[in-house]
Amino acid sequence: MKYLVTGANGYIGQGVVKTMLDLGAEVVATDFHTDEVDERAKRIDADLFTLDDPYGYFEKPDVVIHLAWRDGFRHASENHMKDLPNHYSFIEKMCKAGIRKMCVMGTMHEIGFMEGCIKADTPCAPQSLYGIAKNALRQATVLACKENNVKLQWLRGYYIVGNTHRGCSIFSKLTAAAEAGDETFPFTTGQNQFDFTDYDLFCEQVAKASMQDEVLGIIECCTGKPMKLADRVEKFITDNGYSISLAYGTFPDRPYDSKAVWGDSRKIDKILMNWR
Repeated sequence: MKYLVTGANGYIGQGVVKTMLDLGAEVVATDFHTDEVDERAKRIDADLFTLDDPYGYFEKPDVVIHLAWRDGFRHASENHMKDLPNHYSFIEKMCKAGIRKMCVMGTMHEIGFMEGCIKADTPCAPQSLYGIAKNALRQATVLACKENNVKLQWLRGYYIVGNTHRGCSIFSKLTAAAEAGDETFPFTTGQNQFDFTDYDLFCEQVAKASMQDEVLGIIECCTGKPMKLADRVEKFITDNGYSISLAYGTFPDRPYDSKAVWGDSRKIDKILMNWR
């Protein structure tokens, strides 16, 4: 199999590419710039949205792992909706060209506000532009794959902890504040419970899910275990030896964040078990 990873220079992409290479995969990695991508990959700098024949341009991959996405940490960014047609156009072109499988990074924010365990058949009612755009892309990708007889994996991500010098997550911001010598960090109440996955494990989940065909469809990339945001962030501070404290209640909780939500890990657990 030849795997094309888009968004390879990004927060998730770098770790996924490295993990796939460690597992022995042949990887073509693309992004606007690929200077920080593992050199073992075939690195191709490109703007996906300008290519008439991305299948040929990227040397006819068998599987596409579409991680490319702008402003993933800015849920209200208008770019989510502006870029949506371009993402679909790329996916449609690749499906029509003859790839075997399309793997796309999704998000638990497709679901919207709910409490409890998110499963593959959980109804979606997204409440942010980010969630709306991802949900629409998922629905359109299902149709494109079905019409072109392409296998589909929708890899639904949750909350990732790690690789803190990349991205704009709360853990990245906390790391920057601690390294700048700040004594306090503005925070919410921290009482919401989420499904947190360590960065290396998340990249392993995405890589191994993409490199097998037994489990398809929507796959929750998660641990299946909720944890209070405050507890996870306090643990992160302790684990890294930071001398910084949380200023609880500085910011209000986001109204569309669930009080307690986690993913159904049965599919991803099966995938990881089968690799052992």
